[in-house]
Amino acid sequence: MKFKRPKPKKKLHLINDEIRSPEIRLVDEEKKQLGIVTIDRALEIAQERDLDLVAISTKTEPPVCRLMDYGKFLYSLQKKAHEAQKSQRKIQIKEIKFTPVIGEHDVDVKLKKIKEFLDEGNKVKVTIWLKGRQKRRPELLDEMTDRIMKILVDIAEIEAAPKKEKWNCHILIGKKRGEKDAKT
Repeated sequence: MKFKRPKPKKKLHLINDEIRSPEIRLVDEEKKQLGIVTIDRALEIAQERDLDLVAISTKTEPPVCRLMDYGKFLYSLQKKAHEAQKSQRKIQIKEIKFTPVIGEHDVDVKLKKIKEFLDEGNKVKVTIWLKGRQKRRPELLDEMTDRIMKILVDIAEIEAAPKKEKWNCHILIGKKRGEKDAKT
């Protein structure tokens, strides 16, 4: 078995000696324009100030380069990406299963769990399924689906109508609109 080498990550910017253009438009660390200078002079200025020369825009003629601490710059980009990801809400689909011979108390327990999932901001997939000898009486599936639908209409918004397969039925529900999330 051959070992595959991972592809090197594409660099975001050219820095220092990687810049090949003979002349560049130089911008200092305070974002002030220093004008068009040769690449050798720009590298000298960067070395004097103990900073990196980073190509910001390579498509322009001459390319725009900036003096900055590249490590700090990458760190700040990483922090911004992390903050943006943290503010995103991740919605999961939880599943609760019912059978036609379930007891009334068990239904109440499962409904309580459904309410908890909805309060957390998740969607819930309710599955009603027949097992064993119940498959001989498919009308049990319809009766249980109707029973569960009557209960769910009061506590949640039905996002997908009951989808019936051979021995089971799936209903996708979400939190009622207009209600506040527990997370916000």
